[in-house]
Amino acid sequence: MDIKIAYAFLPQTDPDATLAFYRDVLGWEVRNDVGYKGLRWLTMGPPDQPETAVVLYPPSAEPGITEDERKTILELIAKGNYGALTLATSDLDGVFDKLQASGADVVQEPTDQPYGVRDCAFRDPSGNLLRINAQS
Repeated sequence: MDIKIAYAFLPQTDPDATLAFYRDVLGWEVRNDVGYKGLRWLTMGPPDQPETAVVLYPPSAEPGITEDERKTILELIAKGNYGALTLATSDLDGVFDKLQASGADVVQEPTDQPYGVRDCAFRDPSGNLLRINAQS
């Protein structure tokens, strides 16, 4: 089978802060910026990976959930326990330094994990956990 990842979805609670973080800090490009009924969806991705993108969507647009469920989702997002994404870079320390200098919410400095990965972690403006693995 020839199956590739096209889109991954992460919730966002502040589209302007999200746009600034993914575009200006991570260096991603905006593939789509769509507003509908006062809500905003951002599709973004690394410039050298045009076939892969992350859709940053407003969690309040989820159909079929109650107001109590929506509140719980927003609480989980804020704690970093709802959405997560793992990225990879050949310059983990340099990327970490740039993120830290930008004021990103650092969760973990670059660390050699016992399971063989060197990585760091931080949260995006909405609270999503982003891990970055070192790749050779």
